[in-house]
Amino acid sequence: MELSFVNRYDLYLFDINVPLMNGIDLLSALREAGDLTPTIIISALVDVASVTKGFIAGADDYLKKPFDPEELLIRIKAKTSTLKKKVVFQEFEIDMQREEIFRNGKPLYLGTVQKHIFLSLLRNRPNPVTKDELMLLLEKPSDLALRVNITKLKKSLDIQVKNIRGVGYKII
Repeated sequence: MELSFVNRYDLYLFDINVPLMNGIDLLSALREAGDLTPTIIISALVDVASVTKGFIAGADDYLKKPFDPEELLIRIKAKTSTLKKKVVFQEFEIDMQREEIFRNGKPLYLGTVQKHIFLSLLRNRPNPVTKDELMLLLEKPSDLALRVNITKLKKSLDIQVKNIRGVGYKII
């Protein structure tokens, strides 16, 4: 734990139930200290409340036990491949490490929920993001809240987001 405040890492892989301090408390402390290192939480706690706590603490991903090791490797590659990458989409440039969004070179400020939805859609482009994944980004998850946030995002950024029936949403 102490080394995480001194050294820079490409990725954190935390479990929730570990001796002395749980992974969510550690992640919260790191985020409060300004550490934005991508983090994947692995846990046997699979209820929505536990998953929500993980994302509220600042997790970028949450993998439920038991899991396939290949899936973990895919998620690690997905998180680390964007570390030094700037994504350009239409008139937007996104620093994926800092999660900063620029439109025509000027910083763009979105609410936390809409920002994370936008970033999630961009990370997965051209594939859809599942409805369940997007729900985890909401403060009070519901179908209506998700639709409202997607609609606001489309309107404020003038982008096209398509609902893939029975799957989720994708940016086009």
